[in-house]
Amino acid sequence: MKKRVFYILDVFAEQKYAGNQLAVIRDATELTSDEMQLLTREMNYSESTFVLSDREREGGYDVRIFTPGEEVPFAGHPTLGTAFIVQQEVIQQPVEQVILNLKVGQIPVRFTYRDDKPDVLWMKQVQPEFWQTIEPSVMAELLQIDENDIDISFPIQEVSTGLPFMIVPLKSLDAVRRARPDTRQLLKFVESYTAKNVLVFAPETYSTDNQLNARVFTDYLGIPEDPATGSANGCLAGYLVKYRYFGEPQVQVRVEQGYEMGRPSLLLLDAREENGGINIRVGGKVILVAKGELE
Repeated sequence: MKKRVFYILDVFAEQKYAGNQLAVIRDATELTSDEMQLLTREMNYSESTFVLSDREREGGYDVRIFTPGEEVPFAGHPTLGTAFIVQQEVIQQPVEQVILNLKVGQIPVRFTYRDDKPDVLWMKQVQPEFWQTIEPSVMAELLQIDENDIDISFPIQEVSTGLPFMIVPLKSLDAVRRARPDTRQLLKFVESYTAKNVLVFAPETYSTDNQLNARVFTDYLGIPEDPATGSANGCLAGYLVKYRYFGEPQVQVRVEQGYEMGRPSLLLLDAREENGGINIRVGGKVILVAKGELE
């Protein structure tokens, strides 16, 4: 039986066993969608990715991303982690960028290096779309916090750069700590919205080096909370620029996530208004944890 190489990575991690874990499986062309879905459930990370071939097609590498419940068109930490594996294990030499062919389209990932080893990886995300807004009183009840915990200077809104999230501005780190969706209410509530997952954030942090603290609740995907979410933070970056959260139509910020879960993560956001749209890049580090074979 054919054996396929797989990798376990920590993404958006400053050190091992921080950040968000990911499984990447190579040479997956012959696997069916059902087999990819089953492997993802068995891996039981928030996402697993499948590199269909080591050969480029139309300038990029074909990749599919699965959560334990379904295939998704885009996700942040799988994009960075998979680009890292393509550079390290397929190309095997420093390159400026790797392009991944995802369901949402071609996503370029740019590399910076330290001593010829990848340092920070940056992915460019597609233009954000801004959808329905949500009343603070409704979201407060859903998150089991006080309505006064929500910063009503800014809207609660669905935002998407390929995978939609509800973006919820809170006033304090204490409010972020206390937020916890009522799962039954959430699963019923999101039937009326395209976004199924919730990002809450506040301008207070555990580390003085960072500017924002965020939590991402992914009950709809069968995982109560995600320790580091590039797609959600890309949506957040677009939101921060659109609503001038820091007073300007651009942001360069460090976002901490996962601290409440014991997996401290760091995501770098660089976004600005350009040519009538919002140019968004999300960056972070990737660490190889393990390598093995699947039969």
